[in-house]
Order: sequence, then C-alpha cells, then structure tokens
Amino acid sequence: GIPGYIRSDNRPEFTSKAIRDWLTHLGVKALFIEPGSPWENGYIESFNGKLRDELLNREIFTNLAEAKILIEQWRREYNQIRPHSALHYRPPAPEAIMP
Repeated sequence: GIPGYIRSDNRPEFTSKAIRDWLTHLGVKALFIEPGSPWENGYIESFNGKLRDELLNREIFTNLAEAKILIEQWRREYNQIRPHSALHYRPPAPEAIMP
C-alpha cells in the first residue's frame, strides 16, 4: 500500500512543487533530514551508493526501457535475494517459499 510518509534529503528532486503536490494528493507526508546530515537517512544512502556503484556506473543504457528493466532486476535481487548483514544475512523482503 501507500506509505504514511516518505523520508528524504533536501535535494531538488524531492522538494519540487510537483513532487510535493503528488505526495499531498496521495496523502503521504514528506519528512526531510537536516541539511548536511546524510547519516539521518543511512539506509537509503547505503542503497543509493550500492545502486550507483554496482549498476549505474557500470552500464550505458541505450534507452529508458532498458534502464527500467535493468534497474528493476537489480532492485529485486537486492531486496529479495541478497543477504544483508544488518538483517542477520537475510534479504529484506524474501520471496515466499512454497512447501
């Protein structure tokens, strides 16, 4: 479902009027970290760094459709398959195991 709030930094892509209006329309509250305090949003900073290092800096996308497909594949692997040390080496959203 739709989250009750989204926490982000103060970059323009998160503070633009269009994004604020969209979040308001959805009933989502925007929460912003203090400027110059990336540690307040450590999980996403870690995620963004891994996404950049493991995918975005290694690929040259030929079009938007290809970028969407490859990013979704990476995101799915990151969230559903890859073990995370902070979660006792389990993925954040493991796939259901069928008996």
